[in-house]
Amino acid sequence: MDAILAVIGPGFTGRAIVAAARSAGMQAQTIGRASADAAFGTPAADALIAGATALVSTVPPSPAGDPVLAAHGPAIRGSRLRWVGYCSTTGVYGDRAGAWVDEATPPAPSQPRSIARLAAENAWRAAVPPGAGLDLIRIAGIYGPGRSQLDDVRAGTARRVVKPGHLFGRIHVADIAGLVIAAIRRPPEPGGVRVLHATDDTPAPSADVVAEAARLLGVAAPPEIPFDQAVATMSPMARSFWSESRRLCNAATKAATGWSPRYPSFRQGLAAILASE
Repeated sequence: MDAILAVIGPGFTGRAIVAAARSAGMQAQTIGRASADAAFGTPAADALIAGATALVSTVPPSPAGDPVLAAHGPAIRGSRLRWVGYCSTTGVYGDRAGAWVDEATPPAPSQPRSIARLAAENAWRAAVPPGAGLDLIRIAGIYGPGRSQLDDVRAGTARRVVKPGHLFGRIHVADIAGLVIAAIRRPPEPGGVRVLHATDDTPAPSADVVAEAARLLGVAAPPEIPFDQAVATMSPMARSFWSESRRLCNAATKAATGWSPRYPSFRQGLAAILASE
């Protein structure tokens, strides 16, 4: 599939997708509010969508709904797109008390932002043109260059909070980009919808990631802090994060797309970031 890719939302993840697409020989252009090929919500952006064969949105929903569909829904529905990807979150599964979640697990969001994500997923299901397949890409915790525990340890802001049994998935931003390219090359059937898990192979406690970052930097790891002690100083967002725990399986994603994460755990991912600096 020789894709002409439109990336809506050229932020941290969107820029990685653009770079990967261009490296793979695809044409890739961006739609955003600044430093983009076309400005969000303009006729120029509609024209870019009309000329694309693949589109991925990294834009989160607002309280009013999905802003991309509000601004460009008619252009998307009337396009010649063959593949559409919507970047969602694994938060749509809610708390699973550390149990495994796969791509067929029914969503059960409990946090307002995750409820909004599921509503956005459903809106995208109704918005894609009949000739396109849709991938709902549910993404775990994103890290990468300039946005990892290496930076927090260096800044002295890393905390090694310990909550027994609390696990979560994460993914290097380059692996999200790799999954998008793989999905474009092996899309679902026209009119089909897939759920893909953008997550590494190693769900792990947050404290382990902090300790590994400190080890790689050759400094002492921050002291362990029991969750019951740390929670009093957490923001509402952090408390909501720590209220949920799940292990994410990506086997169906690998089988459907041929993708596998370049960094199967945070250990390889952090080491690669450090080596690239």
